[in-house]
Amino acid sequence: MAALIGRKVGMTQFFADDGRVERVTVIEAGPCPVTGIRTVERDGYEAVQLAFGEVREKRITKAERGHLAKAGAPPMRHVVEFRDEAGELQVGEQVTVEAFERGDKVKVSATSKGKGFQGTVKRHNFHRGPVTHGSHNVRAPGAIGASATPSRVFKGIRGPGQMGNRRVTQRGLEVVEVLPDRNLVLLRGSVPGPRNGRVEIRGDS
Repeated sequence: MAALIGRKVGMTQFFADDGRVERVTVIEAGPCPVTGIRTVERDGYEAVQLAFGEVREKRITKAERGHLAKAGAPPMRHVVEFRDEAGELQVGEQVTVEAFERGDKVKVSATSKGKGFQGTVKRHNFHRGPVTHGSHNVRAPGAIGASATPSRVFKGIRGPGQMGNRRVTQRGLEVVEVLPDRNLVLLRGSVPGPRNGRVEIRGDS
């Protein structure tokens, strides 16, 4: 399976060869240098470590600079491990969007947009209360307490709180087009996160 780190550029339309209009998300992915290989014998698991997002040296720590330099990579902002993706890759090689082909199924992981503290109507799609006859229970969640048994509120009850700003994985996305000369991959549908946010693309077999 293939894997890449990228940046969400935004959404647009793509006209397929048969004239159909596809709603796609454009992702600038790679090239990602391989900065580490994890093996079962040495590390207890198999994984490949990729880097993405070239930056100035002062933007990363001295330890990070040394780790990247050992792999022959320039200073990079993001370093991510992908489990069971190593295959025949070696430290110092580069992974590009050519790892994917048109029609491939992929899953994309990213940090969703933060919505701040939200109530139950917006956060969990609760119904609002009545607004007639002087009712003040318009968007309030209502009572959650129990009686003498069990005399407590059960854990995990849905209520107001922080919405968004968490890791989300969107599965089953299809690669509509790959543009190797521009390091772009076009995926049908939407992916989590804001524009310019970091995304991780994996094969979804």
